[in-house]
Amino acid sequence: MKTIINPTNAPAPIGPYSRAIQAGNTIYTSGNIALDADGNLYIGDIKTETEIVMNNLNTILQAAGASFNNVVKASIFIADMNDFGAINEVYARYFTNDFPARETVQVARLPKDARVEISVIAVV
Repeated sequence: MKTIINPTNAPAPIGPYSRAIQAGNTIYTSGNIALDADGNLYIGDIKTETEIVMNNLNTILQAAGASFNNVVKASIFIADMNDFGAINEVYARYFTNDFPARETVQVARLPKDARVEISVIAVV
């Protein structure tokens, strides 16, 4: 059985996908970029862009009854590997210990020309 996680206070998907799916005790989020509630992409520094992404993920996790403490895996896609350090600095503030498994991959292009996209898997 799967449950669609669809918080109204998170940006709407920009395509035919759900914000997150819970299957059993596992939550899978879609990739998140720095969109506001109206679907506008933040344009500015990479730290603020990453902060918006992490806040959007937090909203989705909370709607599913979870938090970053439940995250076991993260996937990070970035447009420029030179932003790795700045993204890491923001990302690390959301985890207190027992960091999740993760990969970070530089890609040619992200939706809406975002510079960072992050998805997570959490277990509750």
